[in-house]
Amino acid sequence: MEKRTDANIPSHEEPTAALEFFDQSLLLLERLRKTQAEVIQQAANLCADRIARGGLVFLFGNGHSRMLCEEMTPRQGCFPGFVALVEWALSNHAAIVGANGLRPALHLENYEGYAEQILRGFRFGKNDAFIVISTSGIRPVVVEMAMGARQRGLPVIAILSKAHCEQAEAAHSSGKKLVDCADIVIDNQCPPGDCVLHLGGVHWPTGPVSTITGAMIINMIRCATAEGLLRRGKVPTLLPSHQYVGNVQSGAQLEAFYEAYRKSLAHLFE
Repeated sequence: MEKRTDANIPSHEEPTAALEFFDQSLLLLERLRKTQAEVIQQAANLCADRIARGGLVFLFGNGHSRMLCEEMTPRQGCFPGFVALVEWALSNHAAIVGANGLRPALHLENYEGYAEQILRGFRFGKNDAFIVISTSGIRPVVVEMAMGARQRGLPVIAILSKAHCEQAEAAHSSGKKLVDCADIVIDNQCPPGDCVLHLGGVHWPTGPVSTITGAMIINMIRCATAEGLLRRGKVPTLLPSHQYVGNVQSGAQLEAFYEAYRKSLAHLFE
């Protein structure tokens, strides 16, 4: 194998797109802390209150936003009370083209009435709530998911980009956007189009940041909710890391998590 020389390695002082993206992301995270900490705490208080009463907090997001639902649960450090409502037809598009590609998923996002069919698969309880995630906040499926939850008496927390949602035209026939259908709105600070890096020689920007700020928001809500449950005298059953090979205590905790999660879903199917 040919040995790499210093000539093959770029200078650390040379400006790079990677470092610019890193810096831009840090700026957005700092802005998130300054402007959204209070509303994130409000969202966590709502989640803690609902879960403490035996309710569930559903997370819904189509397309890439599905990742943030699963960032909440199942994830090391998660606990019963949160449910990732993932509809594969809207999210399973890794093939890009062909069967299960991107085209049909993008088409379904705009299909009015689809969210209601998803919601009808559950029997929601009076203490349940929803977190709906969409950076654009304009697709009919996320708008109707929020509308359908509120029609059932469930409060809705929206995680979106206010800059994008406010500038973009509504895609739903009602003229409403996600920002219009939520009780609590958390701004993920992303610019319209999500990407922050403009490179010379190409028209479209790159460097999407909604994953970074969105994951921060999700984990802030998770941690603050756990804290809120403890204040209410409810000890959450946390999912441990299952990577501790041979750790008997970790194995027992994993089984305890499975059982607690199973019991938390009981009212959905009664």
